[in-house]
Amino acid sequence: MTNAARVHFNTTVEEADPLVADALASERARQQNQIELIASENIVSRAVLDALGHEITNKTLEGYPGNRFHGGGQFVDIAEQAAIDRAKQLFNCGYANVQPHSGTQANLAVFFLLLKPGEKVLSLDLAAGGHLSHGMKANLSGRWFDANNYSVNPQNEVIDLDEMERIAEEIRPKLLITGGSAYPRELDFERMSKIAKKVGAHFLVDMAHIAGLVAGGVHPSPFPHADIVTCTTTKTLRGPRGGLILTNNEEWYKKLQAAVFPGVQGSLHSNVLAAKAICLGEALRDDFKVYAGQVVANAKVLAETLSDRGVRIVSGGTDTHIVLLDLSSKGLIGKQAETLLAKANITSNKNPIPGDSPRPPEWVGMRLGSSAATTRGLKEEEFRVLGHVIADLIDAETKGEADEIVGAAKAKIAELTEKFPVYGH
Repeated sequence: MTNAARVHFNTTVEEADPLVADALASERARQQNQIELIASENIVSRAVLDALGHEITNKTLEGYPGNRFHGGGQFVDIAEQAAIDRAKQLFNCGYANVQPHSGTQANLAVFFLLLKPGEKVLSLDLAAGGHLSHGMKANLSGRWFDANNYSVNPQNEVIDLDEMERIAEEIRPKLLITGGSAYPRELDFERMSKIAKKVGAHFLVDMAHIAGLVAGGVHPSPFPHADIVTCTTTKTLRGPRGGLILTNNEEWYKKLQAAVFPGVQGSLHSNVLAAKAICLGEALRDDFKVYAGQVVANAKVLAETLSDRGVRIVSGGTDTHIVLLDLSSKGLIGKQAETLLAKANITSNKNPIPGDSPRPPEWVGMRLGSSAATTRGLKEEEFRVLGHVIADLIDAETKGEADEIVGAAKAKIAELTEKFPVYGH
């Protein structure tokens, strides 16, 4: 072995790149010392981490198992086929494509399959909890397609299915989409499917946020009502960053293969495919069902605690892992609260709520999620503590006294992070 090769194969990140090594070490410490309440995040298993950092990452492949454009893919074939089989079993469907690099890429592939540029799409408004890949004007989906929106009822802040039906009949979309990134309530797939059929539209369910809840049996499945389903393997499914496409429509099987590759993607991410297979296998276990139930139970306790403390909860509660706060009643905006909670080592994010300003700096909403902290082992008792800590901080901020209680709040969070460590800390 040459000296150059020896250095290449054996030098650690600490030796090779101290700047990045320090950033990685700091991120590891941040994850241990903070409570993660961002709804789109979770904490993967050691097994998933091992796959993501495995030598399989070196393998470049295009195509599908048994039909690759490069040699040497026989072991990636095993991992990808396992991911396919497990996804089909987990979600009780006939076809799964596990190659999309993200949920957005999965949605783009569906658009590529079903739509021509300029055709009409009907999806949930972004401020009501929708997603940018469903037709936001700044996104490719909004620039290439005629995107229209339905919203929530302003009284109860639940999706207004009558309004959805009225708009669908008026515009006759080619594709009806439900799902999003900040909608906390259970989705009525059956009624939405009937609306889609009534107007001759395909029905896409993007269950990126609730896939783990569906897998765990605590949220209804989009099948058999959806024509096609997309999701991520992150969030409640607790896996690596990546997407899935699922369907029972046999006519679309081969077309969907081509829509992903070469339609919207090139080579696959071999290490991520292996990690997807692992997380899907984990989700098939009975203990995952227990986990999914705890995620929802914890979110409900968090919502109830905050509501009892005078914080308005959008739609009055939650059926999922998401708790959406309206801070306008407290005279705050989301960014203020996000910054405040960060001082106490709670990670969160500002978010629009129904009827909110189109300008992110003015959003009065905050989105919280229970998935990651539940993975650490926190249950109802601990989420009640979190709710009171957050409410204490918000109340103090409205009085201009937040700096006086941040220390005490931070100490309570430290007690939780020390009691519920991650990765052997």
